[in-house]
Amino acid sequence: MTTEITRDSRLSLDRRSFLGLGAGAVAAGVGVVGTAAAQTSAAKTVNPPQGKRILLSCKLGMLPKEIEGKQLNIVQRLQLAGEAGFDGVDFDQAGEFTPEQARDAVRESGVFVHNAINHAHWSQRLTSPKEEERNQGRANIEHCLRVSHAAGGSGVLIVIGQGGDGPSDEIEERASQEIKKMLPLAASLGQMILFENVWNKMMYEHDAPPEQTPERFIRFVDSFNSPWVGMYYDVGNHWKYGQPGDWIRAFGRRCVKMDAKGFSRANNKWAEITGEGDDLPWADVRKALDEINFSGWATAEVGGGDLKRLTTVREQMQKAFYG
Repeated sequence: MTTEITRDSRLSLDRRSFLGLGAGAVAAGVGVVGTAAAQTSAAKTVNPPQGKRILLSCKLGMLPKEIEGKQLNIVQRLQLAGEAGFDGVDFDQAGEFTPEQARDAVRESGVFVHNAINHAHWSQRLTSPKEEERNQGRANIEHCLRVSHAAGGSGVLIVIGQGGDGPSDEIEERASQEIKKMLPLAASLGQMILFENVWNKMMYEHDAPPEQTPERFIRFVDSFNSPWVGMYYDVGNHWKYGQPGDWIRAFGRRCVKMDAKGFSRANNKWAEITGEGDDLPWADVRKALDEINFSGWATAEVGGGDLKRLTTVREQMQKAFYG
């Protein structure tokens, strides 16, 4: 019989609980929440809130490993996201965990994980001219696919590669061949491979001014002709280069998930998601998401911290995506 974790129950661990667990509990690792929880974790089904069109998430990397000298394990870190009001977490440190550890952490914390990422994609790139680096990059992504599946998620964010690895047609072809090798695994696990638009000098002109369009991203996604490939669109990353609302409209169904961060065009630097006076045009972002009938996850990718900081970020997300 399945026991469903309610939002109220998963938010029940307050700050005093984190700090009171102590070093002995921390040493127990992922199973520290107690014998009863460990015994029943296999029977739990963890779901995000129902009925929300846009679900709000943070990156695992935003959740501290220590608060006021007390070490937090993965279960406690996930619960901190729940305490801050997030609907789930993007497991962006997936390379540090096995699929089984990710599964158990979700069940024991009661906090949903919707995605996985391994940041080694910058060093072990699918566009690398070295076959061994491409092979390792592909193995990393395959690990993330398994972690996301075990945790209950639906996709993996990847950085396609780096423009400095060679001429654009060559590096795009290298990446394409590696991604195609992973599609059978992605399909068998029900996981999407999602490309993030980043400052990697691919699919856009890095030194050119706005207003650029996402057509090169779209062509690359469409070249696979696969339901298992899409965009994890970072709203802040390319505000410097194009209008995010227009990019969302152009991506349409290809826009599967989103990252959110702020960027100041006036000051040419990263900023808070909202509230710094030079905000992204969030009203047009919301309008564009309505126009493409977007339903899915939006994940903060900004500086994290303690419960107060995380709550502030969640409130900024709420303002950005709900007005």
